[in-house]
Formats: sequence, C-alpha cells, structure tokens
Amino acid sequence: MVIGTERTYRRLRFSVPALLLLHLVFKSVTSTSTAVGDLYIYNAIALLAAAVAYFSPPFNDQLARLALCAAILLWAVGSTTTTWNSFYSPTIWPNLSDICYVLFYPLVLLGLIRALTAQRKFRPTELLDVVIITFGFSTLIAALFLKSAMTHFVGSSTTVFFSIVYPVGDVVLLSIAVIIVLVQHRAFRSLLFLIGIATFTATDLLFLYKSATSGYAFASITDDGWLLGLIFIAEALWHHGGDAKISERIISTSTTIAMIFSGAILAISAVNKSYIPSVALVPAIVTVALAVVRMAVALHDARSASTNLELSRIDELTGLANRRRFMAEIGRLAMDNGTILLLDLNGFKVVNDTLGHSAGDELLRQISLRFSRVVPNHSLLARLGGDEFGVVIPGGVRYGLEVALALISTVSYPFIVSGHEVSVGVSIGRVINDGSDETLHRADSAMYEAKRAGGGVVLWQP
Repeated sequence: MVIGTERTYRRLRFSVPALLLLHLVFKSVTSTSTAVGDLYIYNAIALLAAAVAYFSPPFNDQLARLALCAAILLWAVGSTTTTWNSFYSPTIWPNLSDICYVLFYPLVLLGLIRALTAQRKFRPTELLDVVIITFGFSTLIAALFLKSAMTHFVGSSTTVFFSIVYPVGDVVLLSIAVIIVLVQHRAFRSLLFLIGIATFTATDLLFLYKSATSGYAFASITDDGWLLGLIFIAEALWHHGGDAKISERIISTSTTIAMIFSGAILAISAVNKSYIPSVALVPAIVTVALAVVRMAVALHDARSASTNLELSRIDELTGLANRRRFMAEIGRLAMDNGTILLLDLNGFKVVNDTLGHSAGDELLRQISLRFSRVVPNHSLLARLGGDEFGVVIPGGVRYGLEVALALISTVSYPFIVSGHEVSVGVSIGRVINDGSDETLHRADSAMYEAKRAGGGVVLWQP
C-alpha cells in the first residue's frame, strides 16, 4: 500500500512539468488565447504544483509544507480569477486576485524559513519576523522607487504602490534565497528554492516592464515562467535541507535590517515630509509597531525561560536550591578552596510516621529556615531530597567547620509542629574540596559515619 502511494506521488511530481511542457507546445502552435489552454490547463498546473508541495515527504516540517502549499494554491486562485474574467461573464470580484497574490509572498517566506531551519516547534516570533521582513523591505522599495514608478503607471499613489508590491515581494524572497544559497552552497534544497524564486521574480519583472511600456499581451508564452518557478519551489520540498542554524541567523539579520530601514525612513519623513511618499509611511509604521510587539514577545519568552530555569533549580517544598543546582555549584567550585557538607536529619522518620507527611513537610520548612539563617550569603544551601541537605562553602577549612557547628546548633532546641513539640538532630559529613570526582562520594561516606556515631560532624580523611 505504501509503495503504491509513493508511486502515485512520483507520478504526480513528474506529471506537473510534463503538463507544463505540453502547455508550452500548445502555446507555440496556437496564435490566439483559448479558455482550454490559458484558463484550464494553465491553472491546473499551478493546482498540481500545490499538491506536489502538500504531499512532500514526512521529513519536512509540517508548517513548511502547509505554508508553501497554501501560497501556491492562493496564487492559482488569483490566476484563475484573472483568466476567468478575461473569458467569461459574469466576472469574479477582481480584487480577489490581488488579495491572493499579496498573500502569496508572506506564506512563501514563512514556508522558506520553516523548510530551511527545520524547526519542529512553531514560535510566535517566526510569524512576526515574516511580517516585519515583508513590510520593512516593502517600505524601502516604496521609498526608493514609488515616485519614479508613478511616472510610468497611471493611477493614484496607492494604485501604483500595489502595482509594485509584487516585485517588492520577489526582491525580498530572492535576496534571502541568494544569501542562504551562498552560505549553504551544498544544500540542493536551497538551490532549488533559489531557482524557483529567481524564475518567478524574472517573470514578474518582465511582466511589470511590459505593462509599463504597454507591451504586455495577455496569456503570452512568457507567463509560463510563473508556473516553472512554482514547480521548482514545490520540488524543493522533496529534498533535504541545509544548516538550520545559519538559516536562523539570516532570518534574524533580515528582520533587524528591515526594522532599521523602516525607522530610518520615518526619521527622514519627519525631517522632510515631501521626500518620502505618504503611502510608503504606512508599511514603515506597521513595521516599527510590529518590531515593538516582537521585542515584547522576545522579552516575555526570555523571562519565561529564565523563570523555568530558575524553577528547575529550586526545591518546591522549602524554596531552597535543589539537587541539580547543588551539583552545578560543586562543578563550578572546581579546584578552588572550599568545603562541602552533606547533612542528614536524625529522628525525622519518626516524626513523619507518627504525625503524618504534612507535619513532616512543615518540619522540613522550619529546619530549612533555621539552616538559612546561619549559612553565609556567599554559600549555597540545598535540599537534596527527603531529609537530606547539602551546603557548598567557598573559603578556608576552618570556616567550613564553623558553619557545620552552627548548623548543628540550630536544631539543638525543639520545633513546634502541628501542636506537638518535636526534636531532631543532624549528622554532617564534611569534605575539603580538592577537585576530585569522588568529592560527593567522600562527603556521603563521612555523613554516614557521623550518623553511626549518633550525630555531629565527621571530616573525611584519605
């Protein structure tokens, strides 16, 4: 069954370029446009290219597949709307094609990012990066070329702006694809993306040039360049990607550049209002606003990560450091002078068994509070689990002994737990740090020797 499915998908992949070749032959022998060739066959190729992207192998990121499939599908809807209105009446709402074409670019950019970074978990900042890059580079292109374009196009500045949105999107995609290929020159997937985007861009620029010079003819053979670009983009998903970390850095850098461009354009507009077209200020404002949102999201994620890291190193019952934090602190102590203490409570099990676990928990909290009062600020006190504690004390040998004796004195008077007066003792194993991997084991041995002696402090001796 699986083999049959793979064969079906393979046939689908090869049927799309074959159908494109058939369309090219059909166009070369037909001098006039027809609904069969320019509406049905032409747009069927785009729909099949979307299917090729959707049914790409499972090693792909799912969001990459869906984004690229949706992008090609939207382009096919826009193309179908345009060609339908050229052959039939009543016509479809003409603005539908513009909406579909505009949405094509951010979806391709998102799919490109996901396909080349191979991230399994989607982050909100990725979507913000896509929108910021799109609006930021649109702002730059509009500020540089909108006035010049208005001398060649008929219509308002808004109409002209949307007329150049498409090549702006192409330039953004092409720039990112070129950079990725330069740093991932061995990745065949990146090369296919570049060929597809470059072909699509070249067709768009040719269309724009012919439209500006009144030389464009509807359903010309050069329109098949769009389809060829889409086929390469879909085919790229059938091949493995390159270095994910490099791609992430490229996207991050592109986002930063887009934000800088938008901020600079707003600053120039504030100094000289007539220099930048007013239409170009809209995406600049959107870019800066989204940049603020992105920074807020990034700060929130950083705080959450920091909080999660901190919580992972804290004992929930007592609020002290836990075993993980204790072990990390021992690793940092390395060859420095210092003392490590391991503490085990004497008589705690009796309290736990007679008064209950809630009383035992309360006793541990009170003991932790007393221990915290005598442990120096530069030292680390941790609950290692159960009724076992640990202390890492940087400094001299004598200083470590003084802290151990102070800890013993804190439990020398009773505790009041659940209305009962209870007493416990503590056995402490002490070891002088020498950078050995056996440090913790030596402290543990000394602690059990102290426990067998009925309490007190035992220093491990070689």
